[in-house]
Amino acid sequence: MPILVTLDVMLARRKMRSRELAELVGITEANLSLLKSGKVRGVRFDTLAAICRALDCQPGDLLSYVDGPDEAAGDGEAT
Repeated sequence: MPILVTLDVMLARRKMRSRELAELVGITEANLSLLKSGKVRGVRFDTLAAICRALDCQPGDLLSYVDGPDEAAGDGEAT
């Protein structure tokens, strides 16, 4: 997937546990885990805003674009 989620890096920088962030944001730890692993197809802007508020960061601190093949394409070839 060309979008990298670096939420775990920001959690470590802020010395915050996933459980604490999930409680602050109002989502389950399971959903936060899926987001951290990049296994979600999208994230709501209000959820992203709540995460940024809790971690005192910008969306670009959590997400980055990496040029490369998109796993969703199925065959691994860039389209």
